[in-house]
Amino acid sequence: MTQSRRPAAPADLILAWYDRHHRDLPWRVSPPMAAGGIRPDPYRVWLSEVMLQQTTVQAVKAYFALFTTRWPTVTDLAKADTEDVMKSWAGLGYYARARNLKKCAEVVAFGHGGVFPDTEEGLKALPGIGDYTAAAIAAIAFDRQSAVLDGNVERVVSRLHAIETPLPAAKSEMRALVAAMTPRERPGDFAQAMMDLGATICTPRRPACALCPLNADCRVLGRADPELYPRKAAKKAKPVRLGAAFVAENAAGAILLRKRGESGLLGGMTEVPGSDWTARIDGATDLSAAPFPADWTACGTVTHVFTHFELRLSVYRSMVAGNGQAGNGWWQPKETLDGEALPTVMKKAIRQAIPGAFGK
Repeated sequence: MTQSRRPAAPADLILAWYDRHHRDLPWRVSPPMAAGGIRPDPYRVWLSEVMLQQTTVQAVKAYFALFTTRWPTVTDLAKADTEDVMKSWAGLGYYARARNLKKCAEVVAFGHGGVFPDTEEGLKALPGIGDYTAAAIAAIAFDRQSAVLDGNVERVVSRLHAIETPLPAAKSEMRALVAAMTPRERPGDFAQAMMDLGATICTPRRPACALCPLNADCRVLGRADPELYPRKAAKKAKPVRLGAAFVAENAAGAILLRKRGESGLLGGMTEVPGSDWTARIDGATDLSAAPFPADWTACGTVTHVFTHFELRLSVYRSMVAGNGQAGNGWWQPKETLDGEALPTVMKKAIRQAIPGAFGK
């Protein structure tokens, strides 16, 4: 009598697919590497996960290479000058991550002897590490059976189980489903497989369902449009804040810069002088915030969207005779602006005033 073969569990199907189709990423230990005895480095896993928050894989690759070349270990990063870390992070966005990155490295290096905690609870006690990052590090670096839930995994799970609850309310339901799916063996590979599946097959638009290893179990496929999942609550319009940015250039061709306070949005980063950001309609035209009296010429407006609001900066430019008045700032040669910890919004303001300030 022939026994019927038991259907493969979703985790087995996903891992088999991952073994054949995994992405090769600079911070990842691939299945062939693991077969050769190579183990994930918790430092590299942590660094990549922090960088990947709200940022694409493609954008992170160059930053990851820069950081791991300059600071190969968590102790190297802990000993680094904070200003150098902020400068190296400039352009990657969400700058609180960079401040917490440095703080976390210091805690691990000087409080834990350079060794990362190997549990979710221990990891979450470190600066800048929340539920997702702790679960990802625990699973990938330490083989903990942790439920890892990022945007890609949310999409896979919502379609697989036809979850009608909209995000973010559905997160707890999704996390429970991922926890039930996560195997004891190879939990880190399973987490990365789910991420790869969402990034390459179960994509937001035009998912390649015919190639998905889970298509036979998918409750949405054939019943509804997969692109409608995950369900999302209606977005509220972002509030708008207004402000002014003052780009001063002296006779030597240098730009006046200053450092923002350590706290708050963009804390510790470099900026051109400017006004407070306000909802007041006159916030974009008030010249009282200029760093010194001068013939300030309006250069237009730049817009930058942050997580919780949209910022519109009116940009003004002035040419200053002699060395100018630096006040609490400094004059930075234009050719070295790229080496400063200038966030994207400040680069936009400088380019608006001086289109060739950063070269091509």
